[in-house]
Amino acid sequence: MITKTKYILLTITFLCYSCTTYARPKYTPKSDSGISKTSVEISTNPDGLTIEQQNVKNRLLMDNQVGSIKHLYIISPQTGNVLLYSTVKGKVTSSNKRLTPRTVSTNSDVYDENEGFLVTIGSKNKRTAEVLQDDGTYGDSDPYIFWWDTKGIYHQHFLTDGQIIHVSDQPLRINPTQIKLNLVKP
Repeated sequence: MITKTKYILLTITFLCYSCTTYARPKYTPKSDSGISKTSVEISTNPDGLTIEQQNVKNRLLMDNQVGSIKHLYIISPQTGNVLLYSTVKGKVTSSNKRLTPRTVSTNSDVYDENEGFLVTIGSKNKRTAEVLQDDGTYGDSDPYIFWWDTKGIYHQHFLTDGQIIHVSDQPLRINPTQIKLNLVKP
């Protein structure tokens, strides 16, 4: 028979043992070829930002600069010829961008942080799992890369099915590309 004292000691021992952390061996992910994951310490600028973070910040500032003019080129991937050139007032915007979220929950009266962010649509409060983007919109942009060249000219380059889209904050000189195919008899 277990006495009350033995029961208390066993309970305390069990609780102490179960509360201790188990020292698991450190796991390092490896690729199929056996290469281990590595990490690198990245330098930051005086504002504490990496180059990538500074680029995103600068793009957001440039894209939202009142009165800015950009230059849009739609280029044929087959010939390299410019199919359309246009100046752009402000910025090019994807049709996927919206001012309201695409999906909302119907139960907004009960607060539950797992149900998402509170949004007002019309006069009704709703919840959404969508996150408001840095530019104040919902939805995704078409994928593109962006950069500033050594002259400080801003570029956005989209690769799509059937055309190449390029946006710049300065006009570009684009020379037509000629593709020559020679038929060779076997």
